[in-house]
Amino acid sequence: MASINSSYIHPSSFLLLGIPGLENIQLWLGFPFGAVYLIALLGNVTILFVIQNEQSLHQPMFYLLAMLAMTDLGLSTATIPKMLGIFWFGLNEIAFGGCLAQMFFIHLFTGIETFVLVAMAFDRYVAICHPLRYNAILTTKIICIISGVGMLKNFVLVLPLIFLLLRLSFCGHNIIPHTYCEHMGVARLACVSIKINTLFGLILISMILLDVVLIAISYVKILHAVFRLPSWEARLKALNTCGSHVCVILAFFTPAFFSFMTHRFGHNIPHYIHILLANLYVIIPPALNPIIYGVKTKQIRDRVVMIFVSKDI
Repeated sequence: MASINSSYIHPSSFLLLGIPGLENIQLWLGFPFGAVYLIALLGNVTILFVIQNEQSLHQPMFYLLAMLAMTDLGLSTATIPKMLGIFWFGLNEIAFGGCLAQMFFIHLFTGIETFVLVAMAFDRYVAICHPLRYNAILTTKIICIISGVGMLKNFVLVLPLIFLLLRLSFCGHNIIPHTYCEHMGVARLACVSIKINTLFGLILISMILLDVVLIAISYVKILHAVFRLPSWEARLKALNTCGSHVCVILAFFTPAFFSFMTHRFGHNIPHYIHILLANLYVIIPPALNPIIYGVKTKQIRDRVVMIFVSKDI
């Protein structure tokens, strides 16, 4: 059944096929995906709990880490539960409005995540290049402003996607060969021109690329400052403060890079590889980020150990 809204024809629901080509093993694929999702939930909730309850962690860097953890929870929860429903229970159908909502939150949290990574790069730049002015530059008020700007910016950029899809007619096409709804995946089902959708999608990609450029500029300046330090010991100590952030950047952008490259140039690569990479892109960073910061950040590591040791006692 399709609902008619003015001259636009929208299906009442879409069918998410999961991973076409791997239907026979989707049930088993759900177990590692489910395990990674549980790790993401436990890890990010632990990070938020520790930062909230440990007074010494009420600092700009950890406020940004808390924002990253909340974003990771949102991104993974917007995708993985529905994916597991498809794999385990055959819940392939998703309402038209539900599909648009899922698409909105996936793109919103992805945009916020890249923005937070830029803010964290700026934090490391100030800490290393202007250490004496760090507390004066990155106050709690400034962090709140940065967080507000990041959320508002991405909300304004992503919201038009909903209206760009609502203006399309689908003429009965409602099968999406994927595990979740994303903008161009839905737009390609339309039976009318999607040039505006494609153009706006390129604008969103360019904004992410801008974030990558800003991160790169920050680290060029950081490296320039580090290699001007007098001793190798001082250089290694300064670089070590960036280690966690660099690992998080790699965890986020590496799956995204391979997903983009296979989509753009891998025309002979099986379609299920594209979908698997797209799923890794939304599940690996949320699971790895709390582990990276938990292992490499002494304040968080010590607090987590204290929590579990006190429970055992």
